[in-house]
Amino acid sequence: MEVEEVGGVMIERKNYNLLRHNTFGIDACCHAFVEYASVEEAREVAERLKDDAALLILGGGSNLLLTGDFHGTVVHSAIKGWTEEMLPDGNVLLRVGSGETWDDVVALCVANGWHGAENLSLIPGEVGASAVQNIGAYGAEVADMIEKVEAVDLQNGQMCEFTAVDCQYGYRQSRFKHEWKNRFLITYVTYRLSTTYNPLLDYGNIRAELERLGINNPTAAEVREVIIDIRRRKLPDPAVEGNAGSFFMNPVVSRELFEPLLADYPQMPHYFVDDTHEKIPAGWLIDQCGWKGRSLGCAGVHSRQALVLVNRGGAKGEDIVRLSDAIRQDVKARFNIDIHPEVNII
Repeated sequence: MEVEEVGGVMIERKNYNLLRHNTFGIDACCHAFVEYASVEEAREVAERLKDDAALLILGGGSNLLLTGDFHGTVVHSAIKGWTEEMLPDGNVLLRVGSGETWDDVVALCVANGWHGAENLSLIPGEVGASAVQNIGAYGAEVADMIEKVEAVDLQNGQMCEFTAVDCQYGYRQSRFKHEWKNRFLITYVTYRLSTTYNPLLDYGNIRAELERLGINNPTAAEVREVIIDIRRRKLPDPAVEGNAGSFFMNPVVSRELFEPLLADYPQMPHYFVDDTHEKIPAGWLIDQCGWKGRSLGCAGVHSRQALVLVNRGGAKGEDIVRLSDAIRQDVKARFNIDIHPEVNII
């Protein structure tokens, strides 16, 4: 039974069910759920929870796997709204509340002719999480757009501002996922966008799809629609089949490991990282091990995209973990490559 208590500005819900806050559709509860809708409320949350060791900062729950009830406090941003600043160099600074839905921001950018976000269309989650996860797809990463991240320090309630350099972004990585984990409540993220359009079309099958449609010089809106169509064909709807999108990160391997593999598998897709490393799609590795479409109990691998693990109905978090472990073992045994979950397992 959920109980709601009001203390000052902050509303705290006790014994709160997180079913609608995780796209895997795992039925789990937390001891308390707190939501802040302004900087002032975030600072109040910081004051109330600064000594709380059991804390989980949650966005849209699209990159989360709950393995059971969370015996602590879950904090969520409900900060909405955005403002833009036009710069003399033709760039735009877009400051967005951390509780806004990410794809709504992409739609806003495309509609206004602010370019750089279109390849990140239909990625689930919220703005605050975009800065934590360094979301990316189809050759683009949000780190390349981030100008500034504003946050409240849970240790002292102070406002902080970080540049993208401060956040030390890497492939699906940031300091918010490591030494800063559960330390900052993100309030706003500012993105730098351009009024000049330089499309990224050579990742995945974007260009092939555009050619199929007879589009030679696509607009940002056309690229967005193509990416949305591709993602909808490849990825299951969480409302129908619970999932967190790509479950694994694509491994980056040394050239010493890569070159013998390419000799054995000349059709293996791969992407140049630097002179000593290549990136191999984890979905291809998993597919080669025969996992696409298979299940272990109520947990399964999506039939059209092996990178996606799904809740077939009634799966528990531990069922998804067991499936993940079996897949990782098979990939290691066949390719000598370790693949790691992108999803935050709690």
